[in-house]
Amino acid sequence: MYTAVDGARVPIRMWADPASVEDQAMRQLHNVANLPWVHGVAVMPDVHYGKGATVGSVIAMRDAVSPAAVGVDIGCGMSAVRTSLTAADLPDDLGKLRRRIENAVPVGFGLHKTPVNPAKVHGVGGWDEFWKGFGELHTGVQELHDRAARQIGSLGGGNHFIEVCIEEGAGRVWLMLHSGSRNIGKELAERHMAVARKLPHNADLPDRDLAVFVAGTPEMQAYRRDLFWAQDYAARNRATMVALVKLALADVVPGTTFDDAISCHHNYVAEETYDGVELLVTRKGAIRAGSGDLGIIPGSMGTGSYIVRGLGNESSFRSASHGAGRRMSRTKAKKLYTADDLAAQTAGVECRKDTGVVDEIPAAYKDIDAVIKAQTDLVEVVAHLKQVVCVKG
Repeated sequence: MYTAVDGARVPIRMWADPASVEDQAMRQLHNVANLPWVHGVAVMPDVHYGKGATVGSVIAMRDAVSPAAVGVDIGCGMSAVRTSLTAADLPDDLGKLRRRIENAVPVGFGLHKTPVNPAKVHGVGGWDEFWKGFGELHTGVQELHDRAARQIGSLGGGNHFIEVCIEEGAGRVWLMLHSGSRNIGKELAERHMAVARKLPHNADLPDRDLAVFVAGTPEMQAYRRDLFWAQDYAARNRATMVALVKLALADVVPGTTFDDAISCHHNYVAEETYDGVELLVTRKGAIRAGSGDLGIIPGSMGTGSYIVRGLGNESSFRSASHGAGRRMSRTKAKKLYTADDLAAQTAGVECRKDTGVVDEIPAAYKDIDAVIKAQTDLVEVVAHLKQVVCVKG
């Protein structure tokens, strides 16, 4: 159940212990909840400080949207696919499987030498129409078409990952990945944030990063156009990676078959109705958890993840957490931990164990089991997965 936080113009419903939330994040939540366009705020158990708006927050607005409440990685989210394999079917040398995946999917700042053939991405059409839409995007990104085309099917860095997981109890093998709209989403978000900050109605905000677009304006129309295109890009990016990783696994273990993918955004905007009011709901570090919706809530690179089913709780705007959430900054993690610590905390997982990913060490994240326990009124657990291979940029 949630805790109601007082002192704001509209309700702040929090599925985290208020005492555990950083002061900076609490100030952000109050700043958001006091904006005149905001209908309500729901705070997930993985909440932590972010740019402008907290990560792990759901903000419902009337006739307005704040780009900072979406984030710069527009459409970032998760995909997961259950395979026909069990743990016993995997090769003894998981390093070979990891290398095969890394060869198939560029990581970090990488991109494909040529765009991935859409024919490899079964079940996803409309590619010609999608790319035609690029010409209508913000003029400042028009020179990025080639890069955007070659980054479709690429992972990125930071907390993005590709994993091979084992389902607890059933022993089934799953593929899972986390990524978003790559450089093009970031470029679009930052350009629109800059536009929003200069609008007169945002002059007196407590935080200039909370600048909003309002309905009926050309600036809002332009942002929505680019936003929804970038959300589509992110979904296509994940679908392409899923296709490439499936081919990689089937190459290592011939005859592997796959169920339909589960996929969900966790940095995005949706048009939804609550309390009889049509709202623009932004989820920044949160997934939709409507009744029956399947979702994915990952932990860290050593602790496993959950497949969940939404319960449709309207108090949270039918939302749930997007992961474990960081409990410390990347800078602090690098100061506190070493590559040896990372190796110890990822024992049994075939993954990078070098200083380049120490900021992703499991200890830098909240306890994923506690995060799941805090939202039993939002989702029910379908499966618990533990990774055996983890690819990071």
